[in-house]
Amino acid sequence: MKAAARHAGITLAGVGLCCILPLSAALSQASTLPPGLPDLPGVGETMLRDRHSGLALSGFDPVAYFIDNAPVPGLSDYELIRDGAVWRFASAANRDAFVEAPEVYTPRFGGFDASGVAEGLAIDADPRRFAVIGARLYFFRSDENRRRFLAEAALRSRAQERWQVVAPLIAR
Repeated sequence: MKAAARHAGITLAGVGLCCILPLSAALSQASTLPPGLPDLPGVGETMLRDRHSGLALSGFDPVAYFIDNAPVPGLSDYELIRDGAVWRFASAANRDAFVEAPEVYTPRFGGFDASGVAEGLAIDADPRRFAVIGARLYFFRSDENRRRFLAEAALRSRAQERWQVVAPLIAR
């Protein structure tokens, strides 16, 4: 009887070991991403991007906001990785324009809600709610935040001042 119990214990230990080894190998590889994908987001990252896909602006073309005055979905055929995010564009010409002048087409405040930044908060924005003000692109979480930001010039100044404090606190 003791021999049968010892044999059962050894068998269970062997089965457990067989299950644990592949699991630990899988967990050790979980932090490595396939080639071509952006690095995992880090503490202090300031560009708003989808945590699952890595897409900046939910895949909308940042140049189209200026050209078409509308959010236009980008295509996977025209994408590039910059600052840890995947940027998509509606055309090769838009992608090339972004490469030449990213500071022009990158949204202010990392793509976070401009009204929220004015209040000292980093609030996710909806890239379908936007405004181009003075050749700068701003995003908002709601239509009310957008309306308020456009109506109150003091909010723009306050957002610019507070961004210096808000940006370092963002951990994505």
